[in-house]
Amino acid sequence: MDQGRDGASVRFGAHEPARRTIVHVSDTHLLAGGARLVGRYDVVVNLERTLASIERTGVRPDALVFTGDLTDLGEPDAYRALRAAVEPVAERLGAPIVWVAGNHDERPDLRRELLGLEPTEEPVTGVWDLGGLRLVTLDSTVPGWHHGDLDAAQLEWLRDVLSTPAPLGTILALHHPPLPSHIPFFDILELRHQDALADAIAGSDVRAILAGHLHYATSGMFAGVPVHVASATCYTMNLSLPAVEVNGMDAGQAFHLVHIYDDTITHAVVPVVEAETADFFSAEWVARMAALTHDERLERFSRKPGR
Repeated sequence: MDQGRDGASVRFGAHEPARRTIVHVSDTHLLAGGARLVGRYDVVVNLERTLASIERTGVRPDALVFTGDLTDLGEPDAYRALRAAVEPVAERLGAPIVWVAGNHDERPDLRRELLGLEPTEEPVTGVWDLGGLRLVTLDSTVPGWHHGDLDAAQLEWLRDVLSTPAPLGTILALHHPPLPSHIPFFDILELRHQDALADAIAGSDVRAILAGHLHYATSGMFAGVPVHVASATCYTMNLSLPAVEVNGMDAGQAFHLVHIYDDTITHAVVPVVEAETADFFSAEWVARMAALTHDERLERFSRKPGR
């Protein structure tokens, strides 16, 4: 069996190793000069901890996808700092970086500083071929506003892209998720005209939608397609409070490991925490398991003692 980019070379259980792997990160909210967000959150340190956690996984992803709010004020220096932090990690992992615009970003500076493009107000969109898996980025930002929308021209472009299926299907990435939020005031910040997006992807090969914006991890279905929202790296929402009292907290930061299989896609939430970890499942243990047949592993580890 061929070894995947994430090191999975042995089949355990009913499924073959994932065909493709994506690391999904969101809402870094960097500020120029390394300033703290709202004077409270050290977004630089939180990003560094997230990137270190990504490397510790040992995964060799096919892409690093950042779903918007890359900076908090759209400052050129903040974009340059983000690029300086992420590019060395991406180079070590051998993975392309996919930048998605969020409502806190400014299109001209994002285009110039991260993409090397003309600094215009044109939507930041793109298509990536990840070995047969198509990744399409949409720009749900509305210049001058924090709510989201997709204009007719962008939706027509999306229809054209999707008119030809990709070998492993398509994943969409945008900032504003086409999902409801139980937090009351979030309705004014949501993606508008979601029915138009649903119409644009109807009957296509879109298999999943990646998003951010909410500052907490959640998932749901939209037009028959699973939607997965990554938790922010800067700060997250404390959902242990009543909905009307939810506020930010410097905890719960995470990223997602997205594994693409032939018949499903999984999204694992990976907490960015410093915690003592047990060492029961070592490399030697995995090697011993690989040397056994499935039935031998079942007998040794599934059967309850005395039964």
